[in-house]
Amino acid sequence: MAEFREIQLPQPKTKGVVSLEEAIAQRRSVRDFSAKELGLDEISQLLWAAQGITSRKAGFSLRAAPSAGALYPMELYLLSKDGLFHYLPEGHKLEVFSAKDLRGPLADACLGQAAVRKAAAVIVICGVAERITGKYAERGIRYMHIEAGHIAQNIHLEAVALGLASVPIGAFNDAEVDKILGLAKGCHTFYIIPVGHKS
Repeated sequence: MAEFREIQLPQPKTKGVVSLEEAIAQRRSVRDFSAKELGLDEISQLLWAAQGITSRKAGFSLRAAPSAGALYPMELYLLSKDGLFHYLPEGHKLEVFSAKDLRGPLADACLGQAAVRKAAAVIVICGVAERITGKYAERGIRYMHIEAGHIAQNIHLEAVALGLASVPIGAFNDAEVDKILGLAKGCHTFYIIPVGHKS
C-alpha cells in the first residue's frame, strides 16, 4: 500500500462569534467565488464540523455528525489548487493523495458546473457501504444518505460561521467522480460541496 504524507490540521475551535440561529438564517447557496484561498485554520474547522471527533466514550470515538450505530461509513476528500486530500478524523489530519489540481476534471464530471472549478476548496462526501450493511443490511444504504445530509449541513453552517460561502452539488457523474478521486473499490461519492469566499 502506498505511503501518503500527512498534514496536521490546526486545533478546531468549539466556540465562535456567529450563533447557530444566525448561521441558519444566513445560509444560502452561492456559486460565485473569489480567487482568495482558504487558510488551513478554515479548512480545519470545516472538516472538524463535518466528521471531527467530538467525544471519546467506552473505547470508541464519536463525531460531529451522527451515524447509525456509530459505524461511520463516510469518508471526506478535499480538493484545492494544492491537490487532493483525504481527511483523517483520528488525529485531525489530511493525507496528501495528489499534488495535482483536480478541480477542473471534477467540474467536468459535475456537468460543467463552474462553482466546482472556481471554489477555493471542494469537499466530497463519500461512503463505504460494507461498513454499515453488515449490521443494517440494505437499510444501511439509506442511513448513508441520511448521514451524508447531516455532514453536508454541518459544512454549510460552519461555512457561514466562518464568513465563507458554499453550494450543494448533487448533479455529477458518479463513476467519473469516483475515478478522479481514485476511490478504493466499494467507496462511492454521495455529495459535493464547493466552499470559498464570495466574489
